[in-house]
Amino acid sequence: MSIRKLALAVMAFVALTAVAQNNVAEEIAWVVGDEPIFKSDIEEQYMNLQSERVAIDGNPYCSIPEQMAIDKLFLHQAKIDTVQIQESQVAREVDSRINFFIANLGSKEKVEEYFHRSMPLLRERLADMIRDQYSIQQVQSNLTKDVKVTPSEVRKYFATVPTDSLPYIPRQVEVQIITINPVIPQQEIDEIKSRLRDYSQRITNGETEFSTMAILYSEDKATAVYGGETGFQSRSVLLPEYANAAFNLNDNKKVSNIVETEDGYHIIQLIEKRGDRINTRHILLRPKVSDKDLTDAIARLDTLKTEISNGNITFDKAAFYVSQDKDSRNNNGMMLNEENHTNRFEMAELPSEVGKLVDKMEEGDISDPFVMVNKKTQREQVAIVRLNKRINGHKADIADDYQVMKNSYENHRKAEIIDNWVKEKQRSTYVFIDENWRNCEFKYPWLNRTDVQSVKSEQ
Repeated sequence: MSIRKLALAVMAFVALTAVAQNNVAEEIAWVVGDEPIFKSDIEEQYMNLQSERVAIDGNPYCSIPEQMAIDKLFLHQAKIDTVQIQESQVAREVDSRINFFIANLGSKEKVEEYFHRSMPLLRERLADMIRDQYSIQQVQSNLTKDVKVTPSEVRKYFATVPTDSLPYIPRQVEVQIITINPVIPQQEIDEIKSRLRDYSQRITNGETEFSTMAILYSEDKATAVYGGETGFQSRSVLLPEYANAAFNLNDNKKVSNIVETEDGYHIIQLIEKRGDRINTRHILLRPKVSDKDLTDAIARLDTLKTEISNGNITFDKAAFYVSQDKDSRNNNGMMLNEENHTNRFEMAELPSEVGKLVDKMEEGDISDPFVMVNKKTQREQVAIVRLNKRINGHKADIADDYQVMKNSYENHRKAEIIDNWVKEKQRSTYVFIDENWRNCEFKYPWLNRTDVQSVKSEQ
């Protein structure tokens, strides 16, 4: 089919499609490949961005359809690459956005009124959008996965960045930490295991579904709302003990034995295996820490603080021999910022319990013992922290902020690759833009293409 016939066929189909609310035929703004972009799509996207308080650069009726056109290029590539998205991940994001809307608008009914859709239709629409977003991210990740930079490249890049364009680094701190996990009484562990054995027996006997029990009792809140379903995960992503038990399951009607991990105690049910990935359900119970156990742990760290303050042992050595935080123990107790792979944190990036103390400390100060919640295991633990260094806000420097500049250069390289890919993909893809949508300053030269002009002249 010729370009002109394709465009006319799409437009003829759209002309027969009525908008339910006002019975007016839909208006095509763009066509990318064989995918139309309707005026209503653009307006809906504008409303969504406003509701989520996302800043929009320039004229939204120019920038939004151009971005939608770019997205369609990536989605076409996702089909070619057969990109697969985990539906459990999509469902979690849908729930998160729905909850955000309800929190801001007040009720489900007000959300339905605002978006002019019933809740099931809104969920379906959001799922489609989120699925597309994940697909686009996966294609972009595939395009840039081989980007690696050397120190010399980073230094050369730093030298080319004008001083007034260097990123500003807010106030940061380097913090050392020692944590200990309070002893869990055997009686509490036995009680946890007894409950899990009871759940397993009821599921095996057919009295109830595993998913129902997970919703009711699992303490892994992220998966409990989905009946305990984890989504497809590789062995390397799962905790070792969990992975070993899960991959040994072969019957999706049976329940695993009780599995202990750093998160707590689990029972697991197989849903499906796909090569080296597995989808399971689980029920997690976490032992509770008693007040006495917390008090004993605080006393231990209080004594340790005194030993460090008296010079009998350094904080570094105490962290190595005493701390139960495996991420920092072998790094002289230094906390690691997983977001940027450095030892430095902006104040807002620290755990709230740590940030409140460090904000009032001087370099070299050691805190009193305090109780905090481990963000990974969600268990209470006792800790002391030492403020190792405070770095005031400043323009990025290659010596002190190498990792920041490395990340900046990597992002720059990735942006170049994606930009060049879009230009190349654009040249080989049919694009039609309606007359009413051409008076824009686009990022890419959509209007300089021969196929756009030919369609324009033939109409």
